[in-house]
Amino acid sequence: MAKPEITKDILIEELVNHYPFSVRYLMEKGIRCIMCGEPIWGTLEEAAQEKGFSDADIEGFVTEMKELATKETGDTTPEKKIDVKKME
Repeated sequence: MAKPEITKDILIEELVNHYPFSVRYLMEKGIRCIMCGEPIWGTLEEAAQEKGFSDADIEGFVTEMKELATKETGDTTPEKKIDVKKME
């Protein structure tokens, strides 16, 4: 199963499940995304807006988390591609 793209519309539950680093990242920004061991409901945008972050702040979070996700996997493409020529 492919990981969902990190966007402002990603559900917090999906973000936490697919990108575990996001818990610490968001907590450092003042956004609690885990409560009693369960992810909060709603989207990244909704959670950030509840804490008073602007649209520009939210876009910055998305950009930074995408960069962190790329570093975590070492992959710069959205999906891994198989080089069929190498299989021959």
